[in-house]
Amino acid sequence: MNPTAQCIQELCQAHPKLLKKGGLCVGLVVTQAAIDKGLPLNPDSLVTAEGGQVAGLGSAAVQRILSSNGIERTLAKEGGRTSRGSLNLMKVYVAALNSLHKCGQASMEDAMEWWILKVRAHFASGGPRFRFDPSKSLRANIDDLLIQAREVQANAGGTNYVGAMLQHLIGAKLDLVLGTGKIQHHGFSVADASTQRLGDFQMDSVVFHVTTHPTEALVQKCGENLSDGLKPVILTLGDGLVGASFLLKGRALDDRVDVLDAAPFLTANVYERSFFDLQACKVTLAKLLTRYNEIVAACETDPALSIGFSKH
Repeated sequence: MNPTAQCIQELCQAHPKLLKKGGLCVGLVVTQAAIDKGLPLNPDSLVTAEGGQVAGLGSAAVQRILSSNGIERTLAKEGGRTSRGSLNLMKVYVAALNSLHKCGQASMEDAMEWWILKVRAHFASGGPRFRFDPSKSLRANIDDLLIQAREVQANAGGTNYVGAMLQHLIGAKLDLVLGTGKIQHHGFSVADASTQRLGDFQMDSVVFHVTTHPTEALVQKCGENLSDGLKPVILTLGDGLVGASFLLKGRALDDRVDVLDAAPFLTANVYERSFFDLQACKVTLAKLLTRYNEIVAACETDPALSIGFSKH
């Protein structure tokens, strides 16, 4: 992730309202102001004469920006102008952009691209929704969530929603098994190298690697795990099982690394914790998804990753 996108993502983590409709409007308008006026920006120049609103923030201005980026849908009828807290969001965003500029790392093209991707994700879905269907298998209920994530991903400009959902579902399952606080959770886009992590999750000598697309780099990491006396386990989906096995065989590691299908891995745990009672499975799965949402809220900035619960 480029420095500008990383900075904005961290800012949204600290100020989640930036990813609400009003906050998205603020991000778009301030970014356009930075493109037009250049950096650094004076936040006072972006305040109306009356002092109560962000100057230039309105539906027309927001829609012009969206239209120029191929989006014709209306983001917010007032363009965020009447949203409480817009002034503060503007000021913290301007401060972040000015800080990036001072370090020579600000790219307004990257910033605008980041906001547009978030708007597309917002339009693509309010996030997957969970509705337990007792007529389907338990795995089919879990697969339905991943299918919804794939649909969001197809309309969101490249963000790997399936990979992020899978990682945090596995993390939620491990929390239910081990107890919250026993393992560390990280944002999906946080690279192992930047945090010195050995994998996505580690328990004693077992290291879990969660991925939708196994790569040579992942297999190399597994080899390093083995050299360090650890037991790597790859959790993946569909074709990833074949791909991981092929790559491991190429490095003569196919009989040293377990490759598991993540969906049955989750399904079996729900059955076991429910003592194979169907009604209890529904409750257990709801607990898993509730913990998943808590992890997403703590580690991610994209609301489209959250899973909603249907009433029926």
